[in-house]
Amino acid sequence: MITSMNNLFVRTLREDPADAFFPSHRWLVRAGYVRPVAPGVYSWMPLGLKVLQKISAIVREEFDAMGAQEVLFPALLPREPYEATNRWTEYGPNLFRLQDRKGADMLLGPTHEEMFTLMAKDVIQSYKDLPLTLYQIQTKYRDEARPRAGLLRGREFVMKDSYSFDIDDAGLGEAYLRHRGAYIRIFDRLGFSYRIVKADAGAMGGSASEEFLAIAENGEDTFVYSPGGYAANVEAVVTPAPESVPVTDATPAAHVETTPDVPTIDALVTLSNQLYPRQDGREWTGADTLKNVVVMVKDADGTRTPLVIGLPGEREVDMKRLEVAVAPGEPDAFTEEDFVNFPSLVKGYIGPVTPDGTKVLGEEDSATGIRYLTDPRVVPGSSWVTGANEADKHIYGLVAGRDFASDGVIDVAEVWEGDLAPDGSGPLKLARGIEIGHIFQLGRKYAKALGLQVLDANGKLVTPTMGSYGLGVSRAVAAIAEATADDKGLVWPREVAPFDVMILATGKDDAVFEAARAIATGLSEQGIEVLLDDRKASPGVKFTDSEVLGIPTVVVVGRALAGGLVEIRDRKTGEAREVPVAEAVAEILQEIRAN
Repeated sequence: MITSMNNLFVRTLREDPADAFFPSHRWLVRAGYVRPVAPGVYSWMPLGLKVLQKISAIVREEFDAMGAQEVLFPALLPREPYEATNRWTEYGPNLFRLQDRKGADMLLGPTHEEMFTLMAKDVIQSYKDLPLTLYQIQTKYRDEARPRAGLLRGREFVMKDSYSFDIDDAGLGEAYLRHRGAYIRIFDRLGFSYRIVKADAGAMGGSASEEFLAIAENGEDTFVYSPGGYAANVEAVVTPAPESVPVTDATPAAHVETTPDVPTIDALVTLSNQLYPRQDGREWTGADTLKNVVVMVKDADGTRTPLVIGLPGEREVDMKRLEVAVAPGEPDAFTEEDFVNFPSLVKGYIGPVTPDGTKVLGEEDSATGIRYLTDPRVVPGSSWVTGANEADKHIYGLVAGRDFASDGVIDVAEVWEGDLAPDGSGPLKLARGIEIGHIFQLGRKYAKALGLQVLDANGKLVTPTMGSYGLGVSRAVAAIAEATADDKGLVWPREVAPFDVMILATGKDDAVFEAARAIATGLSEQGIEVLLDDRKASPGVKFTDSEVLGIPTVVVVGRALAGGLVEIRDRKTGEAREVPVAEAVAEILQEIRAN
């Protein structure tokens, strides 16, 4: 098939969009693949739609080969199923809610667990109908608070979601591995580097959970990996807890010291080393201090409840880890007004007890009833320097378990490069990636909530177990662009490129255009998709557009034609070679098949 640039509905831009900070966003808009409509909402132009459709076709090929069956749900959905699973409330402001003319509550589907479960409930009756895997490729809607980065974080996006139904956990395990294998084959074909990492299942629930991350400097997700093969999203990293420290009669008692003007941990450490040196001769460090960070946790109904987090002072709270830890609630800043409402918390000097040992934090037997959770490193017997809940005072030698207690553990401190992997496989390295796939074992949560049951081999009603598997199709477009674009424009891998070859007729002579059309026709007859630039534009414009559009192979028909030659360029490597015009079709076919 031959498409002429004269007829192609596209206009390339010479300047970057003002709001584009990521390469994929910049080049997809500049090359005319997508056009912005509203924040986080894009129209797909012909070139972009071809890429989207090619990725969708790869997904369909692999899922059909796996034995999955495709369905399609509406985007406009009733409230009732989401009410039954409590997600009408749990989704909070990310859910697009609306009412029909009769006042019935509706939503735009953010994800379709409920719909898949109800469809299965309507059709399957016994274990003989299982195992079953259904999938769809469909548009989803989430009201992102900060839609940015183009297709990487949109409010409307195309997703493949699939669900497996099995009679028992063994079947679920097999379905999970089948999906994992299909994802590997899909992402291997898409032409970018990725890593499989352990992940948190998030609001969906479930047990085993892994993410597929496209490795990218601009990725929104931080992940870690070790020399021994451990890999996890930073939100799913489990901090190894140190051994408890024995407490004896010889363990020094806690003591209160005056610490004026120490607004930071560094200032506290400096003052401590100057005025209150350690008896063992070692200098104080931030790791010896217990920082108590106070946040508000906001429920779906807007209720705000204080939470204090105790962690080593050298570390900060990682907000993404905190969001996962308090879900379905949302962390919110603790404001000056909140300090007025909770006067027992002395700003800058918050601690679990007062100078006289009165318990300040904790839901039970404390002066405030404020929930207090501590980092895994705060083990029984560990000794800390921490706020005394009195201005200009800190407590030294406050021992966990002896002098204070918490309501539990919360693992939300930032993860550092060099931290030990939880499986003992070595020091961690940090990297960034773009989430393009997430697979996890849902279990029976949705089946129970929506009453899905089947007869087992003994004629007894049982609840099937489910797996959930998401793949961002439109995000994959951006992830590929992010990984392959250079400083001149897009560079598409051949399997997803909108065209295999772009032919540039760079000249004014009729012979140039006739030769270009003849090569295009020869390639088209071999099933090659060709974009023919036969516009009456300057060679410079044509060269620039070919670089921006990112077609894998570019053929230049121009000056060299007088000597019976045309030029073949590789968009990825920039390598160029001249071949006889009579051999051009064969040479181009050979290059395409070699790549």
